[in-house]
Amino acid sequence: MKKALLALIFSGATLGAASAQVEIGLKVSPSITSLRVDSPSDYGFRNEGSRAGIGGGVIVDYFFGQNYAFSSGLFLTGKGGTVSYFDDATRSRQQQKFGLQYLEVPVTVKLFTNDVATDTKLYFQVGGSLNAALAGKINDQKFYKDPGNGNAETKAYKHIILPDAALLGSFGVEYQLGQSTKLLAGVTYKRGILNIDRYFDNTRKFRDVTIKNSEVALDLGIKF
Repeated sequence: MKKALLALIFSGATLGAASAQVEIGLKVSPSITSLRVDSPSDYGFRNEGSRAGIGGGVIVDYFFGQNYAFSSGLFLTGKGGTVSYFDDATRSRQQQKFGLQYLEVPVTVKLFTNDVATDTKLYFQVGGSLNAALAGKINDQKFYKDPGNGNAETKAYKHIILPDAALLGSFGVEYQLGQSTKLLAGVTYKRGILNIDRYFDNTRKFRDVTIKNSEVALDLGIKF
């Protein structure tokens, strides 16, 4: 009985190892990003516009079944947008255009269909991403002078909380070009779930202001 059980476990492990497959590739993602803002009505925070960005990096798909993969990677991504608010100190509406750069690590599951056409599959990807801010600009400058704070100059990078996280959803198509080469194209939506504001809360002492990232990207890639 023990021998039979050990043989079954060993054969299952061997089959799992044989079926496991890792595919690595490169991806570039032009995107439209924006900032979701919320605050008490006294401050009047609102989204004033989106920002065109681009990202790219390495894809890693680890298959644990024929049509199922754990998908991750490492990506450099541009985010940001334009927000405005009413500043009681200047009795006027102020506007800030954020340009942010993040390093992202997706933590997702990717599900593939069977062939919908010759050598062509659809995929659906769900999960999240863990992000770290690397750099930032406000109004295209690395330093920002706040007219509502006596024109005090601060580093734009210091206005945001460095870690961020997002929910991620994606769908697309993958085409088998050769024995191990695949082309992919898809659309991804990332919805930030953490408040990234550090300046209005800590420096200006504004109450209950939240700023969160949003992104829609076109994914174009190749796997080897």
